Amino acid sequence: MHALVRVGFGPVPLDFDRLSAEFPAVRSGFALAGGADLELRVACTGPEELRAISSALIRAGAVRVQVDLVLRALRPGPPALRPVP
Repeated sequence: MHALVRVGFGPVPLDFDRLSAEFPAVRSGFALAGGADLELRVACTGPEELRAISSALIRAGAVRVQVDLVLRALRPGPPALRPVP
C-alpha cells in the first residue's frame, strides 16, 4: 500500500531523519512551502501500519496530517516521433 502523507508542522518542525529511522515504510520526503510543510512517500504493509505512522506524526507534534492513497504510478512514455515535412 503506497501513500503520500502531507504534514503541517506545529510550533516545532518534525525530525525527518528520526521519523524515517523509526518507520522503514517512509521511503522519501519533501520539505515544502505552501499548504503543507512536509510530504512523505510511504510504502506500508497495510492500513494498520499507515495508521501507526499517522498517529506517530500527531504525537510528534504535527497539527495536520493528510493521507492520500496512491492508486497507480504514472510514468511518461517514449516521445512521439513526428513525421518530417
